[in-house]
Amino acid sequence: MESAILSIVEMLGYAGIAFLMALENIFPPLPSEVIMGAGALAMTNGQMHFWPLLIAGTLGTLAGNYAWYVLGDRVGYERLGPLVDRWGRWLTIEWEDVERTVRFFQRHGQWAVFVLRATPVMRTMISLPAGLAHMNVWRFLIFTAAGAAIWNGLLIAGTVWIAKSFAEAQTWLGWGMVAIFVIAAGAYLWRLATWKPRAQR
Repeated sequence: MESAILSIVEMLGYAGIAFLMALENIFPPLPSEVIMGAGALAMTNGQMHFWPLLIAGTLGTLAGNYAWYVLGDRVGYERLGPLVDRWGRWLTIEWEDVERTVRFFQRHGQWAVFVLRATPVMRTMISLPAGLAHMNVWRFLIFTAAGAAIWNGLLIAGTVWIAKSFAEAQTWLGWGMVAIFVIAAGAYLWRLATWKPRAQR
């Protein structure tokens, strides 16, 4: 399993890492832990290096979050409602979820973008209310990049530490990444299959 993951990462390269991280922030079932963890495993085998990996992952994260920011900033609060009502089931959200996130952003201010980007909680969703609030684009990009760099750096460092500290760790990490992806994809499909608007619950 480890060799298969390393082969995929070697084939994709840094550009592939950046693309997958951008996709991870747009499409729910792709966990960043798997993508950056795979890059970190490649790093322990000399196929990648820390700084290019961190930069690629952070740029990809920035691109994915910027897409949500632009959606909120350009489409606006009034026109976004019908879009969420029509397509929200594919993200298993509805307009009430967006409003709750907007209230969180308004309550905690622009630093919420930085703080949440460095945590596994609401990391992507905070970009939409930032756009709806028309947060300064450069401040959004800087805060997002800084928070994403911390999160991605922790994922890389943590995976490398485990791989180097425990015998047979790389094999288990490879299977662990597959398990995380399968669980994330399964959870998304389950939410999609069972999701209903609050009015129908």
